[in-house]
Amino acid sequence: MTTPDLIRQEIERIYGQISPFELKDRLISLAKDQSMKSTRTLLDAGRGNPNWTAATPREAFFTFGLFAVEETRSVWNQQDLAGMPRHDGIAERFKIYAQNHPDAPGITLLQKMIAYGISLKSFNPDDWVYELADGIIGDNYPVPGRMLIHIEKIVKDYLTQELYGHNPSPLDPGYDVFAVEGATAAMCYIFDTLIANNLLSIGDTIAVMVPVFTPYLEIPLLPRYNFKVTHIYASERTSDGTHTWQYPKPEIEKLKSPEIKALFIVNPSNPPSVSMRPETVEQIKSIVKKQNPDLMIITDDVYATFVDHFHSLVADLPFNTLGVYSFSKYFGVTGWRLGVITLHHENVFDRLLKNLPEKLKEKGRKRYEALSTHPEEIRFLDRIVADSRQVALNHTAGLSTPQQVQMAFFALFALLDKDNRYKELTKEICHHRQQLLFTSLGLDLRADPYDAAYYTEFDLLEWATHYYGNPFSQYLQEHYKLIDILIRLAEESSIVLLNGSGFRGPKWSIRISLANLVDRDYSEIGQSLHHVLETYVADWESTTHQ
Repeated sequence: MTTPDLIRQEIERIYGQISPFELKDRLISLAKDQSMKSTRTLLDAGRGNPNWTAATPREAFFTFGLFAVEETRSVWNQQDLAGMPRHDGIAERFKIYAQNHPDAPGITLLQKMIAYGISLKSFNPDDWVYELADGIIGDNYPVPGRMLIHIEKIVKDYLTQELYGHNPSPLDPGYDVFAVEGATAAMCYIFDTLIANNLLSIGDTIAVMVPVFTPYLEIPLLPRYNFKVTHIYASERTSDGTHTWQYPKPEIEKLKSPEIKALFIVNPSNPPSVSMRPETVEQIKSIVKKQNPDLMIITDDVYATFVDHFHSLVADLPFNTLGVYSFSKYFGVTGWRLGVITLHHENVFDRLLKNLPEKLKEKGRKRYEALSTHPEEIRFLDRIVADSRQVALNHTAGLSTPQQVQMAFFALFALLDKDNRYKELTKEICHHRQQLLFTSLGLDLRADPYDAAYYTEFDLLEWATHYYGNPFSQYLQEHYKLIDILIRLAEESSIVLLNGSGFRGPKWSIRISLANLVDRDYSEIGQSLHHVLETYVADWESTTHQ
């Protein structure tokens, strides 16, 4: 038996039992084998990593890094060894540096970034420039461990602009930010601190809005948590049977149950990448107010910038909602690991901590007693910071300072882009690729103001029923499985797609990333998928005419 045969057998055996991301690796092996035998290029549309990068803020970052190194050598310059940046007069020295390097990459943006802090934020010039210079050199531990002082204020401006609304937000300055190693780290930290502080316990019930990024399905089932999970399905359809990927009212009504202690959301969703309608948000707000006031909401808003006028639940329900955001997708920065956790000063998490039974409060005091003489007063967000370093290493907690500086530069870049040129460009890329894919599939693309178009989730049964009716749809389900199509695409066309069912989507849906391949590849994916589907149509028609 050949290697591809063995891989195919393994895929068929494990399908539906492992994460779609693990399944993808097996499909890639099949696709690579086909790619080596032909002139085809492997097309992996299962990965969410964008194929663009924000160049200008990176240029500013590296140019500022050269300035910072020059600062260190001005203090102590001995062969390969240098000192640490000096605080006093550093803003003026940067001004001179910029004047002496007018053609340095990103220097104009860099000057505007520094001016933003001084003019608009009223930062002390030396304090501001020194925090950036010392941060980019990375010669000190992050202090405060949660986030550097000036950089937190910059990132809050960015979050307020992009996620929480322009009209002066009631959240600013009423919330804090914890800089973390991407949204993935945020997820790990949040789950751990919820259970370490007995806000959730093994066997408790949580709700997850689906389809959703698979770790939100898999983490709750780990023995450490073993939560009961209620799924809130985005099962709404239009009158012609098309998925809207919105949540019907009866699904949201599930949140009325007081047994549901926490709600986990990715908004816009992944993989449909569609944001919740305002009507759904209002329904959730009403349920929280009237039926479930202690509901803890965790919203992951990574794809927010790809939807016009996005508004996070953090702004709509600030008391109940903890926010997660990553810079990775918008700025093409998955390798940097840049994310944040946000929480309002007044929040349900802290209230629940105060209302715990005395026995559990004592458990918390014991856990954090090395940090404070009054450990019971440590806020939930600060507990996340401590737990991220197993409490005992709290004094070394925090995202590395060079990462925080790069995060600030991305935030400032967006804040200074008053015409949203970069944002419009990234949205255009995604929507153009979506149009290419649907055109090559022979499908009309429904206009949807809530569609981020970062991914698309395509239901093959919806396609089959719409174009050929229920008899063909029934034939497809009786004679094949979705994995047959995924294997065929990998073997025949070197194309790798993911099964939507792994995200708790419809059984016959597939997830296609619209961010990580070049434009022409989406036409090829659509044509190849269309060809495979048409062969099944031909098989069905041949059986009906016998």
